[in-house]
Amino acid sequence: MLKPRDLPPLSEAQLEIMNIVWLAGECSVADVLEQLSTRRTVTRNTVQTMLSRLDEKGWLIHRDDGGTFIYRTSVPRERVQQQRLEQVVETVFDGSTAGILMALLKDSTLTSDEANRIRKMIDHAEKRP
Repeated sequence: MLKPRDLPPLSEAQLEIMNIVWLAGECSVADVLEQLSTRRTVTRNTVQTMLSRLDEKGWLIHRDDGGTFIYRTSVPRERVQQQRLEQVVETVFDGSTAGILMALLKDSTLTSDEANRIRKMIDHAEKRP
């Protein structure tokens, strides 16, 4: 299976499309266009070009379903999230995992449920050998 670091970097617009496909599992051009259109003005041709480029670069895989290309991702979302997070930790927080966690905890939008999930993850991490 491909790793994100084996593929060219994603632009913000490409990542937006990848998020749509990850969420749906599989998408046609029309599906992606419908989702993007709720956020901003975009043409079918633009969406088709972006999907084709993501396919050419290895981020997406397509199958032909009666003349309609159906796209799915070649890399799990969690792998891309992990790689992106590692890049942020290295470049923005000088390699400090604690630094990024403290910055997140200062965020006023953190709910008590999220705080509890973080506590459980820390407890679990502390128990690892």
